[in-house]
Amino acid sequence: QVQLVESGGGLVQAGGSLRLSCAASGRIVSINDMGWYRQTPGKLRELVARISIGNSTNYADSVKGRFTISRDNAKNTVYLQMNNLKPEDTAVYYCYVEVRWATLQPFWGKGTLVTVSS
Repeated sequence: QVQLVESGGGLVQAGGSLRLSCAASGRIVSINDMGWYRQTPGKLRELVARISIGNSTNYADSVKGRFTISRDNAKNTVYLQMNNLKPEDTAVYYCYVEVRWATLQPFWGKGTLVTVSS
């Protein structure tokens, strides 16, 4: 199968920065979209940012201008640079990867906690 290893979460003060990484390994021929979602208790998981195989990106309105998603196809890795963090960015962040087999198969990371203190 496919394993996703996330790193980079932690505690930061408001206005600070963090960089999340997610490396995919295992049975991978090619990867289609990659992305980051987040979830807080009692709420649905929501899109933060997504990047296509052609490097087209889309962002949640709440993070536009502060977060940047990028990918390294040679390393099967997706990054999320988060600047000017706000307390409302506090959440568990999940990596998302679409692996191309006969069809596109979605995989999720286990999540990494980002806590922004005011």
